[in-house]
Amino acid sequence: METRRRSLAKAVSWQVLGIVTMLVLGVLFTGSLSSGGALALLSSLLGFVSYLLHERVWASIGWGMAGTLSRTGAETSAGAGRPRRPVASNASRASS
Repeated sequence: METRRRSLAKAVSWQVLGIVTMLVLGVLFTGSLSSGGALALLSSLLGFVSYLLHERVWASIGWGMAGTLSRTGAETSAGAGRPRRPVASNASRASS
């Protein structure tokens, strides 16, 4: 699971890219830097909050993550099908 700090860093970097893209599109479509900038800022703020919440929700869902246990208790990691070595009992250890 990701830390909150990592999720925040990813959200910020994504929004920097998004705000630049929206600013360019806003200026091209409106012909105004102030209108395009306002559109880019509003879109960025809404997108930032939406993305951050989306990432945190998905971080709490175990489905599809390698090495986790599903609700049925079955392992989903790559080595789940390998047989496990039997653990020696105390009686067999004492005789060695």
